[in-house]
Amino acid sequence: MRDVKNQKPVLCRRLKNSEEMAKNKYVNRREFIHRGARITLGVSLAGVTALSVSKSVSKKYVWQIDPLKCTQCGRCATECVLTPSAVKCVHAYDLCGYCDLCGGYFKPGPNKLETGAENQLCPTAAIERRFIEEPYFEYIIDEDLCIGCAKCVKGCSSFGNGSLHLQIRHNICLNCNECAIARVCPSDAIKRVPADEPYIIKGEFTQKNSET
Repeated sequence: MRDVKNQKPVLCRRLKNSEEMAKNKYVNRREFIHRGARITLGVSLAGVTALSVSKSVSKKYVWQIDPLKCTQCGRCATECVLTPSAVKCVHAYDLCGYCDLCGGYFKPGPNKLETGAENQLCPTAAIERRFIEEPYFEYIIDEDLCIGCAKCVKGCSSFGNGSLHLQIRHNICLNCNECAIARVCPSDAIKRVPADEPYIIKGEFTQKNSET
């Protein structure tokens, strides 16, 4: 017969080894799962970071005039690298009073509302005056003739509702790395804005004026 007393320590050691192996296996499995989770999280964060950087790099910006800062200094007409300037007068019709005596159209001073060139404020006759009904008139900007001198904007702001204001037209603008007008703007009114929101307006444009 086998010596039961001698076998008992052996069985105990085997049982203990078996328990340690099971414990080590559990610890190794748990470490593997945690390691895998950390790797997965790291990859996810890296992906999100890369996507954010990609979006940031790919986002485009354009130059635009803040009409609330603009002082109508006239430099938009003379400092732009393009001739005529990429800066144009635009009209926010929802702000316009449709005045008979428009401060942005007529030269200041006594006049008989005669629309001859000598009475018009715009040096290039870029504003068309159209009769609607007494006593209202609509004023339409011909951007092909506009040079961005801001004389009409200054007149409208001084004697009207300020519906005329300057904006950079992006179908014309070269979007220079450093805008020549921004460099000399005395009121720091020209700044970079997101290309998906390229206009800073005092109201709403008509469909014709909102085309780029």
